[in-house]
Amino acid sequence: MASKLNRSDLENLQLTPYESIRDSLQSGDLLFASGNYLISNLIQKFTDSPFSHIGIIFPVKSLDRVLLLESVEDYGVRFVPLSKYLNDYEKGKPYNGIIVLTRVEGLDRKKMEEIAKFGIDQLTKKYDTEEIGRIVARIALNKGKRKRDKEYICSELVYECFLKTGVEFPYDKRGFISPENIWEDERVTLFARVL
Repeated sequence: MASKLNRSDLENLQLTPYESIRDSLQSGDLLFASGNYLISNLIQKFTDSPFSHIGIIFPVKSLDRVLLLESVEDYGVRFVPLSKYLNDYEKGKPYNGIIVLTRVEGLDRKKMEEIAKFGIDQLTKKYDTEEIGRIVARIALNKGKRKRDKEYICSELVYECFLKTGVEFPYDKRGFISPENIWEDERVTLFARVL
């Protein structure tokens, strides 16, 4: 994207019906979420970003499903139908926030397969709750350093999946990767706002 957006910029993006773009989604496309939840608001505040979550899209045409690979607090790394965010995220209601889909330029079939293979191998890995504390320390106290392990916050999972193909997103200068850092990469282009 390479351009910083705020929440009102996201709200002003034209809303595209998901069904009209569903068939044109590709493996490796990204979902960016801007939630209205307490934890989402804290993430947005600490990262100076409208985004609080990110995941990787994988259409499975033989099953007529579009899946989202993500890492979330309660479950760790998992696949969920993308439609869950749009229709039944919580108690029969859509995700409370804005959902934007993007495409990463320069991905060929081989790179998409590598992203998928690595992502599948990470299924059930724990969410990295300790990394959240380390990020807060780096932001508030300017202390701590980047630690690579096999637990992931959402943006670390995306970073590691793409890194397997040679696509490296830049880390925040404070020593962490957030959805915003990935959004600002010049290879990431807006595809559609669907919620």
